[in-house]
Amino acid sequence: MRRAMLILVLSLPLCGLPGLRAADKEPPEGFDRLFNGKDLSGWQVNEKGDIDKWGAADGILFTKGGGGGWLMTEKEYADFELRLDFKVPKAGNSGVALRSALKGAPHLDAGMEIQILDDPWYLDEKNYKGLKQTQRTGSIYGVVPPAKDALKPAGEWNSFRIVAKGRKITVELNGSGIVDANLDDYKDQAKEHSGLLREKGHLGLQSHDGRVEFRNICVKPLVP
Repeated sequence: MRRAMLILVLSLPLCGLPGLRAADKEPPEGFDRLFNGKDLSGWQVNEKGDIDKWGAADGILFTKGGGGGWLMTEKEYADFELRLDFKVPKAGNSGVALRSALKGAPHLDAGMEIQILDDPWYLDEKNYKGLKQTQRTGSIYGVVPPAKDALKPAGEWNSFRIVAKGRKITVELNGSGIVDANLDDYKDQAKEHSGLLREKGHLGLQSHDGRVEFRNICVKPLVP
């Protein structure tokens, strides 16, 4: 009886505490938090972006779907390590911009885009025909395909680790390395994707299709 009472007393303080959420994680040492968990402070839309297509609450930054362009960091970054979690819905489509200008298209002339997509839905030709490997999740959009499929099903959280160091771009999805690229090897694509040549710019998130959610967004600038 005494032991049972002790267990009850020890458990009481915990009952009133909210469960710890992954969105509440402190960034790793040396990283700066890019999202404060409650509003869009530190962010801005690009030239054709629509701020009304974005929202933030309870540790989640989210798109409202139906287009809206790009939400960009106010700061610019050259060499960096970027980490974030994302959740894509069925048929969802989004992306992460690297070294982007505020004018132009990040996947073409303004910078680079790391694709976010509900790959299985788009690979089904009943839904979409002609999806290229360079359009799958984790690809440098239109340029470098992912080496393997590491995407979790729609509705589950995924994690990106993206490192830009000079001309080297690496992408990890859920702990698996899927892109290890030297941009100098793709100079022949710079005519269409001139953003590959940029050395510095904004980081960004895309509102394209569906409610895509982001959390634990942080960056660590790297010394050249």
